[in-house]
Amino acid sequence: MTDSAHVTGASSAKRPQGSHSGASGGRAGQLALMLGALGVVYGDIGTSPLYALQTVFSIDHGAVRPTSGDVYGVISMVFWSVTLIVSVKYVVFILRADNDGEGGVMALAALVRRVLGGVRGRAAAVMALGVFGASLFYGDSVITPAISVLSAVEGLKVATPSLSHVVVPVAATILTLLFVAQRWGTHRVGSLFGPVMVLWFSAIAVAGVQEVVRRPGIITGLSPTYAGAFVLDHPYIAFIAMGAVVLSITGAEALYADMGHFGRRPIRRAWFAVVFPALTLNYLGQGALILRDPRSIANPFFLLLPTWARVPMVVLATLATVIASQAVITGAFSVSRQAVRLGFLPFLRIRHTSPREVGQVYVPAVNWILFVGVLGLMLGFRSSERLATAYGVAVTATLIITTVLFLVVARAHWGWAVWRLVVVAVVIGGAEVTYFAANLTKVAHGGWLPLLIAVSVFTIMKTWERGREIVTERRTAKEGPLPEFVETLRGSDVVRVPGTAVFPHPTKATTPLALRANVEHNQVVHEHVVIVSTMDENVPHVPVAERASVDDLGYRDDGLVHVTLRYGFQDDRDIPAALRRLASDRTNAELNIDPDQASYFLSKVTLQVTRAPGMRMWRKRLFLVLANNAASPAERFNLPELRLVVMGSQVDI
Repeated sequence: MTDSAHVTGASSAKRPQGSHSGASGGRAGQLALMLGALGVVYGDIGTSPLYALQTVFSIDHGAVRPTSGDVYGVISMVFWSVTLIVSVKYVVFILRADNDGEGGVMALAALVRRVLGGVRGRAAAVMALGVFGASLFYGDSVITPAISVLSAVEGLKVATPSLSHVVVPVAATILTLLFVAQRWGTHRVGSLFGPVMVLWFSAIAVAGVQEVVRRPGIITGLSPTYAGAFVLDHPYIAFIAMGAVVLSITGAEALYADMGHFGRRPIRRAWFAVVFPALTLNYLGQGALILRDPRSIANPFFLLLPTWARVPMVVLATLATVIASQAVITGAFSVSRQAVRLGFLPFLRIRHTSPREVGQVYVPAVNWILFVGVLGLMLGFRSSERLATAYGVAVTATLIITTVLFLVVARAHWGWAVWRLVVVAVVIGGAEVTYFAANLTKVAHGGWLPLLIAVSVFTIMKTWERGREIVTERRTAKEGPLPEFVETLRGSDVVRVPGTAVFPHPTKATTPLALRANVEHNQVVHEHVVIVSTMDENVPHVPVAERASVDDLGYRDDGLVHVTLRYGFQDDRDIPAALRRLASDRTNAELNIDPDQASYFLSKVTLQVTRAPGMRMWRKRLFLVLANNAASPAERFNLPELRLVVMGSQVDI
């Protein structure tokens, strides 16, 4: 581990105009972003009709029956769940609560922390809530690809029963290809998937319409009175049904997490113009079909179609569910990047996959961990019906956390009146709590799995956060105050050698271990010494013009200077590039350097696990594993490896 770990700042900054992906100019640009959003953001929720109603009527050994009252009640519950949670909460409200253009529960928690200000206890509680919400999202990210692709390929059993034995191998092959394709980036994947999703939403809308025309009375099922009557007449059955109805809104959090990739407007327009109408028509069509033929509850989605259209729809559904998987994979990349920037995960290799859109990234480690988890889940459960029992707990818990954080933003940042907060909390929050309670019945039947994943990720994140605090505290004692070191250096006869030495270091208060070691052991100091600290702001982006500040450390003639570089948690840290900008400015004589010819000294900290207080022994060992597997700080700061020198010391934890 090196002492180049970043320090979280507390100030805010604005993002430069036009840097957000949603700000791409012109009508053509907005349409392209809408198409990309359809291809990445809406894959998950867009494929929910494949399994949502089928699961409702199969849950608890067929507790919900294909009677008129139950069907109308379920259709009403599905429609109003989608309307309240997705259309109202996420598309209208939550998308407004962006953290300088970026979304996701962790970005929202960072926004809340910034809005609340300096009360440390409240800030810690808010971030813990956000971290747990992000951890739950990882649980969802493992289940969604498995259940989505399996549910589509299982259409083969309806179209051609003799092919039932190839369902799992085909699904596994498709998912393998999807995870391999991630390296090419969201913008390429989205541009390919967008037209497919346009075709998908058109197809499911048409499939639904043809059945609605046969039984137009099903449209009255959109009235909330049917949901109310269902709950009053069959409260227990309605409660059980809600555990499956929630499948119709899975993907809402991915919609928010992916906002940084496409922007608010394209996502919102795509929802109201394409996705919401298509989903509504398909659910209505499935309801009408079940009323006409109760046996269709076995697979109402594929049985909506004439026999000749089922195999083509299996192909299209498979493509669409691949896209559903893409939505959560992309969201997991975004959340992981935010977690690294906020100090909850060790540095991961993060590759930008678009030259224009800063939010589009590929995280290899997360990609392959998800792949192993998804494949293991698919091979273990082997059917979407079994997987449905594990689905919902993580999703509904994330919904509740997002609502709580949103209400804080609405009150503290937007100044909402209390009555508005109460309405949202009662109507939307109440529905989400009910969904969560209904899904708790699944815990013993597979629902424990996403919770286990979430608890594991939460433990890793909080252990890394706490471990960094301990290492920083004990390393600081070894480093000593930088002002004292500067004064000692001025009064010594240490030899100054030609050249520039750059020392990445987390703070201006202490001396880099590599600088101290160079003086103590080699008795030399370079002619130009630049200590560079990076600070993370609680915003995604800091404008380049506002990023750097220079301190001559009290003397303008000694060649020692400190540079602070402020970054948002979505910005790339590139120390040589930042120094080149400062050197070209020519306003500071001590920065009259050539960063490309400088030597870059990293202060390596070797960790030694001891019985010193601070963390339990098992958490110390976990922290050590995480630290040893973190990506190189040289890569993180884009330091040239051929000009890199590593020196350091041991720190006990």
